Amino acid sequence: MQLEAELLARAWDELATHGFAKFTMESVAAQAHTSVAVLYRRWASKHDLALAAIDDYRQRHPVPLPDSGTLRGDLLAMLTMMGELRAPFYAVAFGAAYAGLLAETGLTLAEMRDRITGDQRLARVQSVYDRAHSRGEIDLAAIPSSVLAMPFDLVRHDLFMHRQPVKPGRIRAIVDELFLPLVRKA
Repeated sequence: MQLEAELLARAWDELATHGFAKFTMESVAAQAHTSVAVLYRRWASKHDLALAAIDDYRQRHPVPLPDSGTLRGDLLAMLTMMGELRAPFYAVAFGAAYAGLLAETGLTLAEMRDRITGDQRLARVQSVYDRAHSRGEIDLAAIPSSVLAMPFDLVRHDLFMHRQPVKPGRIRAIVDELFLPLVRKA
């Protein structure tokens, strides 16, 4: 496992430094001081290695789950941290997508997102929503999952469009003007 972690870290470094267009199995092997054959024993192609490196980076840099005592406080904190911690992730991931990764794999952007995040998109934040439900702030049975995903999708969109952390005013607008009016109990 330690070798694989090192290989994935070197692959991430190559993607972040040179982009997917110049990403090769040979460049990763050189950075990891190993042979290309070692890489091919684990990943069938450079796009498989790139997707694995992107997912590995995401897993090694999780967004902490806050517990401020309110849904608003939790979302403001989590979306702010997401914007700060995920900016480099999305810059590399989307850069790779548009530099040929999607064309080589035949994946759509949504399929790439699902492949590197799996079913975890809302799984981690579910505890934030469960606590808000327990406090009586929201009724989870009455809120569609697409609405629960919306604040995170909007921050992800902003990261994709601007490739830098989302501004605090934008995060407050997402939470206060868009999300909370939709989910608060009447």
